[in-house]
Amino acid sequence: MKKICVSEACIGCGACVSIANELFDFDESGYSHPLKENIETKEEIELANQAAGACPVEAISIEEEGEKEEKAA
Repeated sequence: MKKICVSEACIGCGACVSIANELFDFDESGYSHPLKENIETKEEIELANQAAGACPVEAISIEEEGEKEEKAA
């Protein structure tokens, strides 16, 4: 199981929401946040990685329980 994390570096550009609107949305301040606490399916993980790779400020990371993965580049 993996977890999507969005850091405070988010600038609200919308790249992640555009790529994976089933996994990301904007909060009341206009910044991205994950819609699901945990992702499990191969499709969800691929979408999350695509969104992380598209983030211009590298604010998205995909973490494994107990370990941090490197940010997608």
